[in-house]
Amino acid sequence: MPAAHHQQRAGSDRRAGIARRLLVLVVVALAGCAGLPPGADYPRLASTAFDQPGKTRLGQAFAAAASAHGTESGLRLIPVGQDGFALRMQLIAAAQQSLDLQYFIFHGDNTGNLLTAAILDSADRGVRVRILVDDGETLAGDERILALAAHPLIQVRIFNPFAYRGHLDALRAIEYGLNFERLDYRMHNKLLVADDATAVIGGRNLSDPYFQVNPESQFADDDVVAVGPVVSRLSGVFDEFWNNGLSIPAEALSGGRVPADELGPVRARLDAARQAWRQEGADYMGKVASGEPLAGLLEGTLPLVWAGVTVIYDSPDKRAVAEGRMVGRLMHRAVARAAEATQSELLMVTPYLIPGKEGMQIFSDLHRRNVRVRILTTSLEANTVVLAQAGYMRYRVPLLQQGVELYEIRSLLGNVRGSGETVAMARHGNYSLHAKMFVFDRRQTFIGSMNFDQRSMHLNTEIGLLIDSPVLAQQVATRFDAMVRLENAYTVVLRGDPGGPPERLAWRTRVDGVDIEYDLEPQRQWGQRLGATLLSWLPIDDEL
Repeated sequence: MPAAHHQQRAGSDRRAGIARRLLVLVVVALAGCAGLPPGADYPRLASTAFDQPGKTRLGQAFAAAASAHGTESGLRLIPVGQDGFALRMQLIAAAQQSLDLQYFIFHGDNTGNLLTAAILDSADRGVRVRILVDDGETLAGDERILALAAHPLIQVRIFNPFAYRGHLDALRAIEYGLNFERLDYRMHNKLLVADDATAVIGGRNLSDPYFQVNPESQFADDDVVAVGPVVSRLSGVFDEFWNNGLSIPAEALSGGRVPADELGPVRARLDAARQAWRQEGADYMGKVASGEPLAGLLEGTLPLVWAGVTVIYDSPDKRAVAEGRMVGRLMHRAVARAAEATQSELLMVTPYLIPGKEGMQIFSDLHRRNVRVRILTTSLEANTVVLAQAGYMRYRVPLLQQGVELYEIRSLLGNVRGSGETVAMARHGNYSLHAKMFVFDRRQTFIGSMNFDQRSMHLNTEIGLLIDSPVLAQQVATRFDAMVRLENAYTVVLRGDPGGPPERLAWRTRVDGVDIEYDLEPQRQWGQRLGATLLSWLPIDDEL
C-alpha cells in the first residue's frame, strides 16, 4: 500500500478517534447536568408586572368600560390566524410601559422575525420587555432571542433549558435521554400582556404555521384578547413563572453576559426580514398596517363580550404540586370539574385526544347521565405528530361506545368558513388543528393552551380562561358546527351489530357534494396508516 495512502488513512483514523473522544466528553458533560437546569444558581433580580395601566393609552381606552362592568372582564375571540399576528404586532407597537411575553415556541421564521423587530422597536422607545420562552422545541435561528438581552430594557429567560445550546438533533437527544426526568417537563403556556392593560391568551405559538400564513403548514387556532380585571391576574401568573427557579436568564446561558455588540447582527437580520416582506407585499403585513383588529377594539366597532372570568393554570413547579410536595395549582382538575358539572352538552376542540383513565371516566359518567358529547380532533391525514395520532387511535372505539360523537378535521377543507384560513391558503391542503376550546352547556367556555391529553394534564404547564358567557360560548359553538360539517371533517362511526362480529370504524365525509364512506382510515401519503398503527402498540400514553 502506498505510503501516502497509509498517511491518509492514519489521518482519517486520528480524526475519527478525536471525534469519538469529543462525543464521549460531551456525553459525560451532559450526564453531569442532571437535576437543576444550567445556570440555576445564576444571580437574578425578582421583578413584577407594571401595575399602573391607567397611565397608558391602552389602559385609558378601556378604563371607562371596565369600571362600568365591575368585576367582569372584556373579551373577544380571535379565530383568524392573520388577525392573531396583526393584533400582537399592534399591541407591541402600542405599548408604552411594559411588554410581557410567555411562549412555548418563538421561532425565528418570518412572523417570528417581524415580531422580534417590533419588540426591539418598543424597547428602543423605552418600553420594558420581559420574554420567557420554553426550550423544548428550539430550532436553529431561534437563538437570536438570547441576543435581545443585550438591550438594557429587554430581559430574556429560558424555561428549563438544555445545557447543549447547539442544534444537532443527536446531541439534544443524548442530553434528553440522560436527563429525561427534568427535560421531559415543559412550559406550554401562551400569553402576551401589554402595559398590564390588554392581554392575548390562547393556543397560538409565535411562528408562521400558527398564524396561517405558511402554505406548507398551518394550524387552526384561537386567541382571546382580554381587558379589565383579568389582565392583572394574568400578569400575576407571568410573574410567578418569571421568578421561578426554572426560568434561567439568557446571561447564564451566554457565559455570564450578553455582549452589546451581539445586537448589531440581530438588528441587521431583522431589518432585512422587514424589507423582504415589504417587497413581497405580504397580505398580513398590510393587515398590520391597516390597524385592524386593534383599532376596532379601541374604537368599539369590534365589541367586547363582558363576563366573569376565572384564570386557571398550572404552578411552575407542577410536578411537586401533583406529588404533594408543595402547595400549588393543577389546572386540569378545574377543567375536569367543569366537564363533570355539564348537564346537557359538552363540546370539545382538541388537536390531541388521549384521555387516559381519568378522561374516559368523565365520558362514561356523562354518558350515564345522557349528556351529549361532541369532540373535534385531528385526522391521520392532517396530524403532524404521528405519535399523538398513534396514542389516540386506541381510544376511538371506546369513545364511540360511550356515545361520544367524534369528528376528525381534514387537511383539505371543502368550506373555509369558520376555519381561520384564507381561500388562497386552503387550496394547499395543509390544514391541521391546534385550538383548545371546550364549551359546557353553551354557557361556559374554556380557551387556553391545554390539550385533552396526558402530556397537558401531567407533564406540561398550561394556562387558560374559564369564561362565564352564553354569548361567547355560542360563538365558539357556531365555529364548532362549521368545522364538523361533512365538507370539512370526517365523522367517525362504528359499523356492525353489537354482540356480532367485532365492530369496525368507518369515516364519513363529503367531497364535491358527494357523500363518501371510507372503510380504511384516510391517509395523506403511503405508509402513514401503517406507521401510526405500529406506534400505537407502544405503551407510551403517559408521554403523549
